[in-house]
Amino acid sequence: MPFRGGARISGPRRNPSIRRGRKRPPCQCRRPCKGRRNRADGAAENPNKTGRRCPRTKNGKECTMKPKARLLLSLAAVALLARTPSPAGADEAHDAASKDASEATRRYFEETTGSLAWEDREDETLATRGLVATIPSREIRDAQGNLVRDLHDTDILEGERPATVNPSLWRNARLLANAGLFKVTDRVYQVRGIELANLTVVLGDKGYVVIDTLTTVEAARAAMQLVRDTLGDRPVTGVIYTHSHIDHFGGAAGVISPEEAKARGIPIVAPKNFYQEAVSENVIAGPAMSRRTMYAFGHLIGVGPRADISDGIGPAFNRLRPGTNRMLRPTLEIGEAADNGKPLTIDGIDFEFLYLPGTEAPAEMAIYMPQLRVLDMAEVANGSLHNILTLRGAQVRDAKSWADGLTHALRRFGSRTDTLITSHFWPRWGNARILDFLSSQRDTYKYLHDQSVRMMNDGQNGQEIAEAIALPPALGQRWFNQGYYGTLSHNSKAVYQRYLGWYDGNPAHLNPLPPEASGRRHVEAMGGAQAVLSKGREAIAAGDYRWASELLSYLVFAEPDNEAARFALADSLEQQGYQATSSQWRNQFLSGARELREGIRTGQFDSLAGTIPNLPLSDILDLMAVRLVPDRALASPMAFNLKLTDETEAETGEQISIRNGVLVHQPLGSDLPQAPLLQLTRAQFVAAITHRPFPGEMPEAEQKLLTQFTSLFKAPSGNFGLVTPGP
Repeated sequence: MPFRGGARISGPRRNPSIRRGRKRPPCQCRRPCKGRRNRADGAAENPNKTGRRCPRTKNGKECTMKPKARLLLSLAAVALLARTPSPAGADEAHDAASKDASEATRRYFEETTGSLAWEDREDETLATRGLVATIPSREIRDAQGNLVRDLHDTDILEGERPATVNPSLWRNARLLANAGLFKVTDRVYQVRGIELANLTVVLGDKGYVVIDTLTTVEAARAAMQLVRDTLGDRPVTGVIYTHSHIDHFGGAAGVISPEEAKARGIPIVAPKNFYQEAVSENVIAGPAMSRRTMYAFGHLIGVGPRADISDGIGPAFNRLRPGTNRMLRPTLEIGEAADNGKPLTIDGIDFEFLYLPGTEAPAEMAIYMPQLRVLDMAEVANGSLHNILTLRGAQVRDAKSWADGLTHALRRFGSRTDTLITSHFWPRWGNARILDFLSSQRDTYKYLHDQSVRMMNDGQNGQEIAEAIALPPALGQRWFNQGYYGTLSHNSKAVYQRYLGWYDGNPAHLNPLPPEASGRRHVEAMGGAQAVLSKGREAIAAGDYRWASELLSYLVFAEPDNEAARFALADSLEQQGYQATSSQWRNQFLSGARELREGIRTGQFDSLAGTIPNLPLSDILDLMAVRLVPDRALASPMAFNLKLTDETEAETGEQISIRNGVLVHQPLGSDLPQAPLLQLTRAQFVAAITHRPFPGEMPEAEQKLLTQFTSLFKAPSGNFGLVTPGP
């Protein structure tokens, strides 16, 4: 039998406590109760009006105990209860410990499973089809022997579903955990399940053309070793990046070394603007995005029944060590001009490209192999609803362009495709099924866009739209449209944001108080901290977790040191995490609960240390500009010319001006005023701005100028509060 249960197929999650949260009154009968509630299904035998057993009866008969004896027994019972742990919702229940799934959460699963297509088990066949080999040790280690990925983490999915995981997400996690080398069709293979994304190899005439290279060098190296051990020791003859997200290019140096690629003239193909988008994504807002990524992907909570269970579009692993990221710069970028049907031949294989910017990534393309009748839709098609706006933070994507991109792909490649692969999930076979899959996904993004805009134009704001939008059954019942990653709720808000921004038009929301001040005012207006805490606990006891979280968050921001408030808020978030179908929502809720109970884990969240050395000089200066401390800059205005002596940028360099509390830079030219010259190598400049040991020596005057310049900046720690007050 398939796992029964799952999340509601469409729209935001309704809180089931709205209907079931009413407390039953105590028995008020003056006569003996005619029965008691004792059957396993909860039905009463000969129930009275309330179905509750009267405390003055025993086995349905009137108690014959004398009044004095009953009084003594009641006093003894009160004393016993004083020593007995209270039920959920009472003070003693809200401690720092993680809790099991509540009865409300268990009922939520029961009430939201009926419309899911549990009888449709096709994905179980697709996810396992063609398995050829697995990594023998099920471990991926770095060059020093340190464990980077442990595939044993997914062993927790082999047992029965725990009550703390949404049944639909559990199904998704089990399917994504299938790991190894899979044969897709003649000459096309994929390594899946060892990282977030897939690595695809196409057997050319002489070697392997690799499409997407995973996140880390270590994982990519392990994938290629598995390929060579199974299919033969052949060289890499080409590399293709489908789009500009790190899980598709970060491991490139593990596929082929930069030195070998350069020496052999290996083509490295990517969509137009790939390099610019790849190196600049998250640079300006990198620390904030990195901190939020910790929540979205569960980096802070580990893997387990009460932790990360799936990454939604790939398996979940404990990030024991981050691994190494190293991209090979493209030798050819594909733009609109490639959309003319003329194929590019690499190692005897023809590749056609469809440039799809502004869909899932700013630089993205689909790939078609006409000789093999294989279409790679990159991340524009998936086994889950994707993100129009990621919870980690990014620029809002265009749901309309996304749908239009799928239409273009269907028109150009649909009739010629027998096999479909993507950058995540498993392949699909058969022309009719592929057309159905791509059309249904296209219609989902189109429906999301069009209906969000329709409701927006009817006067609903983003939050109201998110609460109301729901897919029609023809779309919502499909497994590949479930919200394991993105959700209808936050995607509809993203559509609203793309068109109208953060302001909903209500003047009361134009200049609201910041969270801490608002929290204090709300708590005061509701009668003080204890009153808010009590109301929050009552909501938790009723299973009304959304309302409980809203109430208790006011109190936590008003009184961050209120331990009871933090623990109660953690309990309300935790149950919402258990209920979530989306892996991203689950991890957000559970990460917040963990930090409320244990505090923020200290550490360096700035993920740019490995990126900065590869950035163009102008991008480095843009990054520094948003780390300039105004008071320091106002006290030390300066202007100078900067040249890096060991690369082509030295031919122009940048003139830097610190004035009025801002950093302004522009390429050097004869039209600019003269200024002192600072010359150094890229390695020296990077070491200086990242406060690392300085290689080599510099003239004293230049060293003084460099020190004065670097003293004006402060790198953010990234350890700011999200579920608690900020810095």
